[in-house]
Amino acid sequence: MTRLTRRFILTGMLGGLAGRALAEAPMISPRPPARPLQVGAVSALPAAELIRAAGLGGRVGFVVADARTGLVLEASDSDLPMPPASTAKIITSLYALDHLGPGYRFGTRLIATGPVAGGKVQGDLVLAGGGDPVLSTDDLGDLATALRKAGVTGVTGRFLVWGGALPYLEAIDQSQPEWLGYNPAVSGLNLNFNRVNFVWKRAGSGYEIGMDARDTRFAPQVYSARVKIADRDLPVYTYRNGGKVEEWTVAKGALGKGGSRWLPVRRPDLYAGDVFQTLARAQGVPLPAPEVVQRLPGGNVLAQHGSSELRAILRGMMKYSTNMTAETVGMAASARQGVSSHVASGRAMADWVKARAGIGSARFADHSGLAGASRISAADMVRVLVKLGPGGQLGGLMKEIRYKDDAGRPLAGVQVLAKTGTLNFVSALAGYVSVGGSDLAFAIFTGDIARRDAVPDSQKERPDGGRAWAGRSRKMQQQLIQRWAAVYSG
Repeated sequence: MTRLTRRFILTGMLGGLAGRALAEAPMISPRPPARPLQVGAVSALPAAELIRAAGLGGRVGFVVADARTGLVLEASDSDLPMPPASTAKIITSLYALDHLGPGYRFGTRLIATGPVAGGKVQGDLVLAGGGDPVLSTDDLGDLATALRKAGVTGVTGRFLVWGGALPYLEAIDQSQPEWLGYNPAVSGLNLNFNRVNFVWKRAGSGYEIGMDARDTRFAPQVYSARVKIADRDLPVYTYRNGGKVEEWTVAKGALGKGGSRWLPVRRPDLYAGDVFQTLARAQGVPLPAPEVVQRLPGGNVLAQHGSSELRAILRGMMKYSTNMTAETVGMAASARQGVSSHVASGRAMADWVKARAGIGSARFADHSGLAGASRISAADMVRVLVKLGPGGQLGGLMKEIRYKDDAGRPLAGVQVLAKTGTLNFVSALAGYVSVGGSDLAFAIFTGDIARRDAVPDSQKERPDGGRAWAGRSRKMQQQLIQRWAAVYSG
């Protein structure tokens, strides 16, 4: 079965951190004397040889600089605009922190349009989203419990769902295959990263199949999405938005003995309403089928759920590279400025980072990096890291990447905090290296754009040669970091 894959001349000073404008900085930074390398002989090779040895095709751009002063230590093709892939989440994190604040929380509310009398809401009950990107089934279960504790046993009117806190986006990147769980819809009412769990198990000559919204404590069946088995080999999946029900088919020839897979949700408001209806019924609060409303009705809040603080949400987003979270927090930040579309939100983030970091050019087609049309140079990414990231602003959000030397031993005394990024024939890495009393900021962008563009739709989840290409790119990235750690330490 098809499986989800997770999927210059040296420019001197990077900005005015030392009180000088970029134009006043030296064009070539001083190079420290070469030292014996202690992390493997391969790292003794010049950067150009490491790049040639990787055999990637396409282009490679990198910059490594002193993280305190911005002084460029080494670079190649540093001004070349490249797809940042998920390293774009570095920009998104800083953008969201600046506009929302690290303590910001997203709220989800249950609103009654009329009073509660005799246990029943005299009017409609509204599940109102606040754009929470990490709302889970367990959170909705707790809301259902709180509703029952508030004395509600039913409604006389309708059960409404509202996702208008953020504009709706059917898919983050329309060019991606429609079955990829990391490319779902985005709205102001989201659930389980807008994914539904498809499960199957061999039963005699056929299969038992289902859709659920499982979490740690609750695993309700889902009715707003359904799947049928088709007697074919390809395509593995087909999808149709049936209005109130999302309809999938799966090829019988791809199922094997059993398994599960997260599929994307395109109607997250109905999905959340569907799941909440089941959870409320389990609490003794039967509700009508959910109905979507475009305007939020007024009323009294009966129960509410607040998300974790934004900083914690961003830490999880950077660790697991969750695209939907990036799109939600980026859009929420733009909405604070009156931006009302996801396309305009990407432009607003680009304008913001140009102004704040003094970079020359950047283009963002989204906030997650999933769209291959986004562009930023390695030099500009390092400017961002140097000018906007110090003081724990970014380091506390990035995950530590542990590298080993050529003998398989962990690199001693080297700490790498970075964000990875991967698309088909695109691999990026950006962050910080601390070694021997030196703090370095770096960005490495690799990409064979022509080869990426030539991948047929049928192979976009796992293109021929893609895995091997990404492996060579990651190896080269590690070799460059090993080189810098040895040459520029202390």
